[in-house]
Amino acid sequence: MDGVPCLRVSRCLAQHFRRCLQSEGALDLSLGLVGDSDGTVLLPILPSCLSQLDLQSFRTTAGSDYACEIVWSQVSDMLSFLLIVLLSNLFSSQCPLQSKKGRARTGGNKLEKILQELLESHGERWTEELREDLPHSFQRHGDLVLLGDHCFALPLWKKMDDKLWSAVARGLGAKRLAKMRRISRDGFRSPEVTVLLGEDSWVKHVDNGVTYEFDVTKCMFSAGNITEKLRVAGFDCRGETVVDLYAGIGYFTLPYLVHAKASHVHACEWNPNAVEALQRNLVANRVSDRCTVHQGDNRQLQLCDIADRVNLGLIPSSEDGWPAACRLLKRTTGGILHIHQNITSPLQTAGDNDATQRVSGKKADREVWHSWANDTANRIASLLKDLTGALWITNIQHIEHVKSYAPHVHHVVLDLECRPS
Repeated sequence: MDGVPCLRVSRCLAQHFRRCLQSEGALDLSLGLVGDSDGTVLLPILPSCLSQLDLQSFRTTAGSDYACEIVWSQVSDMLSFLLIVLLSNLFSSQCPLQSKKGRARTGGNKLEKILQELLESHGERWTEELREDLPHSFQRHGDLVLLGDHCFALPLWKKMDDKLWSAVARGLGAKRLAKMRRISRDGFRSPEVTVLLGEDSWVKHVDNGVTYEFDVTKCMFSAGNITEKLRVAGFDCRGETVVDLYAGIGYFTLPYLVHAKASHVHACEWNPNAVEALQRNLVANRVSDRCTVHQGDNRQLQLCDIADRVNLGLIPSSEDGWPAACRLLKRTTGGILHIHQNITSPLQTAGDNDATQRVSGKKADREVWHSWANDTANRIASLLKDLTGALWITNIQHIEHVKSYAPHVHHVVLDLECRPS
């Protein structure tokens, strides 16, 4: 699991943002509100609503550009740090915190009722086993709902024929349905998706004012990198040439163009299905005149000495793209590399004081990140020297934590400034 998406806000603004989330139907009432060690509050967000949030609007109403940010928290943390007493005076009784089971009953009542009626019309009896076979989570892409692999597996559902999927769509408030089987091993990590209801498999997402269109049967959409997309959107890239070495459908290419106002972006991508979506998205966001798409292996890219900034947004590691990134940097002025990496920290042994153990664990994680960043900075400096014959100075500007895949596996981004000496 990637963890629970949360809105991190200052305690004094928590009630304001709680109301904002609740008005959007995005507040996850199955989990409690929690306090972090830095005096902020984490408000849990429904994953299906994450990509639809307009954080800039939230910040504007709060009167601050830095009033909130998306972070990912582990479920265990959410349950361990409940601020029941502290927040009881902050929030009115109009916002009760439901139990997880209560939330599931509320959210699943409509679908369960519709399917129960369908089964009874076929002379079948509703059972607890059937209830457990319903989808416990899914992805919503506009009017299309993408189901996971582990639902509707019982043989009885097949007796319902096409009526089943029409009923499921009604229960979930969708017009189209699809189901993901697995991720293929075709080198492109293409999804294996079957369309169950509807003809068209193209969908549209809007993140922070950026439109993403893609075919769910050919491309995946990662909601987990929204924090990094928002960070990129806050860059000032006016007058800069940016190269995105792993563009995909435009996850970072589009924020660089739409919000960061890069003069030109070179977008590299080797998956033809992703390239098709990327080109559609450039047109949809009216930025195609400032982007050149390079289809193929970025290691064979012929460009060099053009980039003020290179984005290396591939995990678990973008190391194969480091030599290309170094070739792309401007020889006279250098630039900034944004290097993505999954970093595994040593497992922490259990201690008597769980809270103390968590703090020491976070400190150990950051030490591992900085160790990796220092090693990367030295290796990039060596690559640049070998490439140009001159000395380069590499400076760690920032290490951004994007999300956690497990308590000891973290997706981070290193902002590395590289300048010729």
